[in-house]
Amino acid sequence: MTDGAVDPDVDLHVPGQRAELSWGVLGVIAAGGALGALARYGVQSALPASPAGFPWATFWVNVSGCLLIGVLMVVITEVRRAHRLVRPFLGVGILGGFTTFSTYVVDVQRLVTWDAPVAGLVYLAATMVAALVAVWCGMRVTRWLARRWAR
Repeated sequence: MTDGAVDPDVDLHVPGQRAELSWGVLGVIAAGGALGALARYGVQSALPASPAGFPWATFWVNVSGCLLIGVLMVVITEVRRAHRLVRPFLGVGILGGFTTFSTYVVDVQRLVTWDAPVAGLVYLAATMVAALVAVWCGMRVTRWLARRWAR
């Protein structure tokens, strides 16, 4: 790549593509991931769920993270050119550490195990729909605002 950006489709099994990853990129991903995970921990501490209760913290973390991913991707790909470390730091690091779709799957399993299968299925579907709608809304609103500011 000519601009120094990291291709999101780097295949680490291909020796020639490994060179796209550097210690700087890995460092900003790690730093961002730590910050994102701390933010998620804060939200989940503020909104704890009982074993059979709806996991609102994980739901809102994933939906808000997806909204922000939609905003970020429009800003750095359509609105203005970003430094090559912005996407790894914010997108992969912070938002990747903040969102937690692995916990989402564990929450669904927990709800089913605690005899709340309907809540588990609602949570399973609602999270996917809300996350996709959030990405779409983040992208649409950001594009709309960018056009307004450009005038």
